[in-house]
Amino acid sequence: MDAMPPPSRPLPFRPLDFQLVLLRRMADHNPDLVEDARRRLDVPVADMREANKRWQAMLHSRHARSAATRYRSVLGPPESETKRVIGDLECVAWQWPLPLWPELRFEALVSPDGAVWNEWLVRAPGAPAPRLRTVEDLTPWSCTVDEAARAFAPARPLEGTAPTRWGLAFQAPDASGVRRDVAAEFTWGLLQRTAVSEP
Repeated sequence: MDAMPPPSRPLPFRPLDFQLVLLRRMADHNPDLVEDARRRLDVPVADMREANKRWQAMLHSRHARSAATRYRSVLGPPESETKRVIGDLECVAWQWPLPLWPELRFEALVSPDGAVWNEWLVRAPGAPAPRLRTVEDLTPWSCTVDEAARAFAPARPLEGTAPTRWGLAFQAPDASGVRRDVAAEFTWGLLQRTAVSEP
């Protein structure tokens, strides 16, 4: 009787798979942008669904690793590690490049005990920041949370509608100079959509 073949080992979760996870969450608001990005990565839709399924399984496994360990395992050593002070607390900002967004970096803020306080996309060091002056400049994927908050200060945080989502409320002029109330929603730190009050 032939011996049974050994069970196949699961494929490693790669940086490409992680980019698909980011896209999967963004597809709720911007399916056309996500579809274009998926084509640039040259992967089928099924791969995006499978990557998200595997990511969720990693998050909810009984043997789940810490977020910091998981990111190092998936993305490799950070491109940079920078000390940050937030209020009275000190942490380290780990940043990784992602080929899909060369002008951005994926950032995790890691506490001294290894907990991840925040995880999102930020502008890459040295990359030019977008010009944000009016509500018309706030197009999907045009800016990050911190860029919008700085451009239209003071901005008030809003509760996100799901994990990995953030919101900001602020005022911004439209193209004719009329100040409008804006609610902006971000996924993984990247702008997805805005709701603008009527003039």
